[in-house]
Amino acid sequence: MSLLRKLFGGGDGGGAATEAAEPVEHNGYRIFAEPMKAEGGYRIAGRIEREVAGETKSHSLIRADVVGDRDQAVEATVQKCRQMIDQQGDGIF
Repeated sequence: MSLLRKLFGGGDGGGAATEAAEPVEHNGYRIFAEPMKAEGGYRIAGRIEREVAGETKSHSLIRADVVGDRDQAVEATVQKCRQMIDQQGDGIF
């Protein structure tokens, strides 16, 4: 049973999302940093949202990068999301 929990998110937290940080606004988009606990620290992960024609569009981002602590992961996630927004705009969705 514990093997199944680990595989499907109920295990030791490996790959499990942690508490999301407050959203950050950037050029009309909302960035939600959602670092994931990983071996050796936290994986850069988050979500970008924007209202388009009255509908909330969302894009999830999970990177292979792992940083030492949660605050660093939040900062790196916001930076990567801003970069994606600046480069791709609504093409993200």
